[in-house]
Amino acid sequence: MIPDKEALWWSSLEGDWLECHLCPRNCRIEEGASGYCRVRQNRSGSLFALAYGRPVAVHADPIEKKPLYHFYPGSYTYSLGTFGCNLGCMFCQNWSLSHVAPNWGNTLKVPPQDVVQAALRSGCSSLAFTYNEPTVWGEYVLDISRPARKAGLKTVMVTNGYTSPEAREEIYAEVDAANVDLKAFSEDFYRRQADARLQPVLDTLVWLRNKTGVWLEVTCLVIPGLNDDPEMIRLLSGWVHDHLGPDTPLHFSAFHPNYRLLDRPPTAPAILRKAVDTARNSGLRFVYEGNVEGEGAHTCCPRCQKLLVRRSWHCVTENSLRGNRCPCGESIPGRYS
Repeated sequence: MIPDKEALWWSSLEGDWLECHLCPRNCRIEEGASGYCRVRQNRSGSLFALAYGRPVAVHADPIEKKPLYHFYPGSYTYSLGTFGCNLGCMFCQNWSLSHVAPNWGNTLKVPPQDVVQAALRSGCSSLAFTYNEPTVWGEYVLDISRPARKAGLKTVMVTNGYTSPEAREEIYAEVDAANVDLKAFSEDFYRRQADARLQPVLDTLVWLRNKTGVWLEVTCLVIPGLNDDPEMIRLLSGWVHDHLGPDTPLHFSAFHPNYRLLDRPPTAPAILRKAVDTARNSGLRFVYEGNVEGEGAHTCCPRCQKLLVRRSWHCVTENSLRGNRCPCGESIPGRYS
């Protein structure tokens, strides 16, 4: 057994209240209560990280499933998640982990070093923090990432980007790659559909690009009638181009009705193709379709148009890269073996 973990990133307030500084919510938490994410609890004047050491979802996944297409394509990543989230997305695709009251009764505590050893035994080349929002178990991320990288494993964050400047400095110190979910280019969408704000996510993305060596890719789940407006897609793509750079991979993923958003149809392939075309017209060189079968998942050389990495769903079936280059000599940004 490992003891309950006292959290990082908090301060005391008057009385028995605490303030959590993990994310932009800055939750004020009374004695015995938990913050918005449900997994950070005030106990006798100290904040405890309830999800620490309690993985409830563990799988060896293709790295393409995260999705990361320019980070060791064709490799496998040892993926784990816990409970909790600091957003309230109506369309959550992993709501059974993110938006239900945590049930710790049947969970075993797994020390960070045991996670690393399990990842090594699995034969995976990286370790991913995913499924639910890993920011809310940032202490566990930290304590796994350090020994993981020492053991030769790469580390990956699959995240909503809703992280405070104070916490992200530490959480990403030992992280090699991140896929950040940019849900829409609209404060109104974030407020109504995710109970959050857009600007902190944009701030995290710019910080990752400009202040770290983390390999960065971006995903947008395209929801019919909510964030698929061509003008919003154009604004989102233009922002990625101008602030993150034209070589930043951008993934448009198909929505499937889930959680509390059951009145919308699945995203039609034509909608994704239109979004991809809009992003490419904005100057982005690597734009992908996700959650659908087809050619939209392939990586092509932006100079000679040669198909370099062919994918079928999450499997790489062909890879013509020579290191990080196309046979024509064009450099393809990313991390490659």
